[in-house]
Amino acid sequence: MKLDMISRYPESAPKSTPLLFVHGSFSDARIWDQHFLPYFADHAYEAHAVSLRGHGLSEGYERLYSWRLADYVADLEQAVRRMPQPPMLIGHSMGGMVVQKYLESHTGIAGMALMASVPPQGLLPNNLHMAMRHPILFQQMVMFSLLGPRFGSPDMLQRLLFSQETPREKLEEYFELMQAESQMVALDMIWFNPLRLKSGQLWLPLLVMGAQNDVFVSPALVRETARFYRTEARIIPNMAHAMMLETNWREAADILLDWLNRTVNAQSATDAASTAKKTV
Repeated sequence: MKLDMISRYPESAPKSTPLLFVHGSFSDARIWDQHFLPYFADHAYEAHAVSLRGHGLSEGYERLYSWRLADYVADLEQAVRRMPQPPMLIGHSMGGMVVQKYLESHTGIAGMALMASVPPQGLLPNNLHMAMRHPILFQQMVMFSLLGPRFGSPDMLQRLLFSQETPREKLEEYFELMQAESQMVALDMIWFNPLRLKSGQLWLPLLVMGAQNDVFVSPALVRETARFYRTEARIIPNMAHAMMLETNWREAADILLDWLNRTVNAQSATDAASTAKKTV
């Protein structure tokens, strides 16, 4: 499967750990290139984003509705193999579940960051929460899921993913990045392919982030994810689901950058100490 990747490189020598970003439903790698990829490249990280099969410029769109969650995990496997060093995996929404499923059977990555991710319990809690709290918007989301962008509009996009203050021209620009999604993957995340990781099983650097105004992955669900992985959730105020595209995207990026710097620096210190011990 030929997968499209967008990569941004720092002008100076990169840090030892590359970043690999995984998009959520109805989008592709371009959502990361609006702000995040250039930003992290400016801070000395190799920053890569993969378009899963059937998304963006990757192959497989003609079979989009037949793809399963396991297929997206296979795409992530392929993308990780292209990295120069073990990467830090950053997944948003559905992409967060793809990252979690990848870790069921893979080791050797530098760490995991989940941004407004589908929780370990799957998509059902998200749908129930949204159906109860925002029933009309939930119905619109279901129709969008079934019929694709031809059903939607920039106004619906704003209610689902963005804060009220998002400029109209930005909503129209981002709406052009939207596409259809495989409903088989949604069903896998609800019923057919549950996460097999156990609470506390992962012992690797991880960050769990959410948005206070997210109508899809509520702060309560983000905190549940953090409890599952025995860490603390970072909830960003005045932000909605599309964290990497919001007008205050820098707040999310800075939290991620601070965590990355601390994690990578700590790993570099550990590696240096191990090397020094071997040479004694």
